[in-house]
Order: sequence, then structure tokens, then C-alpha cells
Amino acid sequence: MSKVRTRFAPSPTGRMHVGNLRTALYAYLITRHAGGDFILRIEDTDQKREMEGAVDIINRTLELTGLDYDEGPGKEKDCGPYVQSDRVKNGLYMEYAKKLVEKGEAYYCFCDEERLNSLKKTIKSEDGTEKEISVYDKHCLSLSKEEVEANLKAGKSFVIRQNNPSEGTTTFHDDIYGDISVNNEELDDMILIKSDGYPTYNFANVVDDHLMGITHVVRGNEYLSSSPKYNRLYEAFGWEIPEYIHCPLITDENHKKLSKRSGHSSFEDLLEQGFVAEAVVNFVALLGWSPEDNQEIMDLGELIKKFDYHHINKSPAVFDYGKLKWMNGEYIKKMPFDDFYKMAEPYIKEVIKKPLDLKKIAGLVQSRIEIFPDIAGHIDFFEALPDYDIAMYRHKKMKTDEDTSLTVLKEVLPVLKEHDDYSNDALYERLKAFIEEKGYKNGYVLWPLRTAVSGKEMTPGGATEIMEILGKEESIRRIEDGIRRLETK
Repeated sequence: MSKVRTRFAPSPTGRMHVGNLRTALYAYLITRHAGGDFILRIEDTDQKREMEGAVDIINRTLELTGLDYDEGPGKEKDCGPYVQSDRVKNGLYMEYAKKLVEKGEAYYCFCDEERLNSLKKTIKSEDGTEKEISVYDKHCLSLSKEEVEANLKAGKSFVIRQNNPSEGTTTFHDDIYGDISVNNEELDDMILIKSDGYPTYNFANVVDDHLMGITHVVRGNEYLSSSPKYNRLYEAFGWEIPEYIHCPLITDENHKKLSKRSGHSSFEDLLEQGFVAEAVVNFVALLGWSPEDNQEIMDLGELIKKFDYHHINKSPAVFDYGKLKWMNGEYIKKMPFDDFYKMAEPYIKEVIKKPLDLKKIAGLVQSRIEIFPDIAGHIDFFEALPDYDIAMYRHKKMKTDEDTSLTVLKEVLPVLKEHDDYSNDALYERLKAFIEEKGYKNGYVLWPLRTAVSGKEMTPGGATEIMEILGKEESIRRIEDGIRRLETK
């Protein structure tokens, strides 16, 4: 068998959609699992849709996700250039299109826009919606060689079309969906070279995949309908057809196609929402595939070892936002603290303006958040005590209520005023001694104390951890405030 070679061939049209990231990831995993080559190719033949800075987005995404490529822009090898517009300048695609014309597998088309518009018709889809389609009627196929040469000499605008049969069927094989047959009347004579001299996506794709030795083509199943046209091009050139791996559709939780309106359809959207790249990669890998052992948390190295593309599903994959958040939380918990703090610091500083120990605050929340924006809701009480309901002092399990809490806070206040070491361990030892002296249960004292210093039912740390960060003066002030609230109930 030849060496496995896969490619990721994005168009520089904006942020990288989750579906495109999955295509890149699966292509990468297939080739790394087999010890092959992963190629990056920039498909910029649609100049109208190209967005400034989009190539930088592609490079940044691949870098952050760890999908390092063996060949591509900046890593030039024998198959370059790896940017399609550079290949256009070399006349590459026109050369191959003319070869097909000579074989009768393609032809020049000089039809103007008015005539092409007249061929459009409206059809009803299976779901009842109407859509406009245009099927070319092979009008220019009948032009003689002399007529074609005369039109070219006169500078008449043209495209080059693929000459597909209109009768019979074309069958192709996909490693996920099996053998699929398509009626040739559905194929249409797609354009290979546009009037601006640029190749269409479909034509450039086939030529480049062959010249770059691509053995496995990974793409979304929206390209299934185009595969017969690709195969006919391979056959027309006499080239070997690669393995096709079409991935299932990604839908939202309402089973609608994942769109930009969802707010989390792109990799950069997810980073901005506080997800870490490693968790996104792990999650995206499971959008349509799972390992035999059903393990869910896997780093890139584990994914490479376990990935078998034959286990990719046919049915649509649901983008479960809740599951992604859970998975992200698992990755955050496992992060080295310094890495976590680097990412968490901007979120903490958005909330905390006082001169508090931000690293200690970060240490309290690392195991308690799923995404970084969650930090704010966990730590806002450090900046200012909220106006809380004293009903929070009631706790059935701790056997506390407003009256018992008032008693405890009044008893412990002078003890805390006399105590100067407000480190967590020292505070805990002093309170432990107080609790033993009084014959109380731990929660009987610590619940009202934590409520007083935080004003929240749920906090990322216990009473002494919070008081260590707040310091003696602020802790005492908040306990006194709690006493006043309880006395005036």
C-alpha cells in the first residue's frame, strides 16, 4: 500500500466552522495513526468570498489545536505551491482542463448570462421547500472546432465545462456510506474553469488531490452528491481514485444544521466563550465517532492511537453544548495551576478591583468552573458583600437558623478580633479550638461564619479560605454586618 496522505484544504473565508475543524482533525488523525503525511492546502479560488486575515485564522487554529502539518505554506516540498491562487498563476488548472477538452471529456461554453438564466427552473425538495436550480443543456457541446477557435480568437468570454453523460448511472464508493449510485441525468455539466480563468472548487480539488498524492479524502457529507463528478474526472484523466470518507452532518440540539446563529459554530467563538483548545479538539473528535472502549476524555495523543475512521457514524452528530461544558471543566481541573491562572487572570480582574491575592482566588475556583466566564459568579462576593437574605443562615443538616447563627457569630467575633494570623491553617486551628471548647459541631459554626463573610449560599471555598483572602479587617466587618442583619430581622 502507498503511504497514507491526507489534506486539509480550507477556503480563507472567515472563522473556522466546527465542521471544518472536524474535517481537519479526522484527516490529521487518519494520517498520524497510519504514520503518513498531513498536508495543508489553501483553496482561495473564490476570490469574491476571500476574507482578509482568514489565512492567519487557519494557521492560528491549527497551531492551537496541535494539528501540525508536514507540507503546506511555509513548509514547501515537491508538491507545492500549496496556495491555489499561486497554482493558477502557473497555468496549472487551465493546462489540465485543456487536456480534458482534447479528450472530449470537457468543452468550451460561450453562453451569456441571459441564456443561462433562461435555463433556470424551480423544483420542490422532499421537505416541500422550493429551490431554483440550473441544469445546463449542453448547447455549446455541439460547436465545431472551427467555431470554438473563432470565438476564442474574437476574445469571447467562456467557461470550460465537464462533459458528463445524461443517461445511465454512476456508482462510487464511500468508506462510511458504502456504494452509492446516482442517475447521470442529475450530474449536470459542472464548470471546471470560470470566466475569470480561475478553476472551480470541484475541479481544482481533484487536480490538486491527484498531484499531491492524496490517498484519503475527508470531507462533510454535503459533498456526497458531487462525488460522481469527481470520479468521472479521475476516470477521464486515468487517475487512481482516492478513498472517500464523508463525515455526518453536525446539528444543534434541535437537530437543525449548526449555523452561525447558534453562537458557537466556530472554533474562535468557543475560545471567546471560555473553552480551552484541548477540550474543543476532544469534543469535536466525538462528533460522529467514538472509540471501541467508549472513552470520552482523550488528549490528542490518545486520539491518534484510538482513531479508526471505519467507526465514523452515518447519522447526524448533535452538538451538545452541555456536554462540551462538562468536558471543558474536566480539562480545566487537570490544567497545571500556572497555565490555569494565566487564562483565568483576565476574568478575575474584570471582577476584582481590590488588592486581594488573585492567585489564591484562582486556586479556589479551578475545580469548580466549566468555562472561564463562570469565574465571575463564583468570586464577585470578594469585591463586595451582596445584599443577601438572612434565610441563608438556615441549614437543616447543620442544625442552624437565624437565632443559633446570631448566637454563634456573637460568640466567635471576639475570638477572631483577638486572633491576628489570618492564614487559612491558623484560622482553622483557632476555630477548631473554639468549637471543641463550646462542644459544637463544625458546621454549626462554620456555616453561619461562611454565610456572613460571603453573603452567598454556594462559595468556591470554606469560611477560613475566604477569610484568609479577605483579611482580618474585612472579615470582621462582614461578621459584624451579619450580626446587625440578624438582630434586625
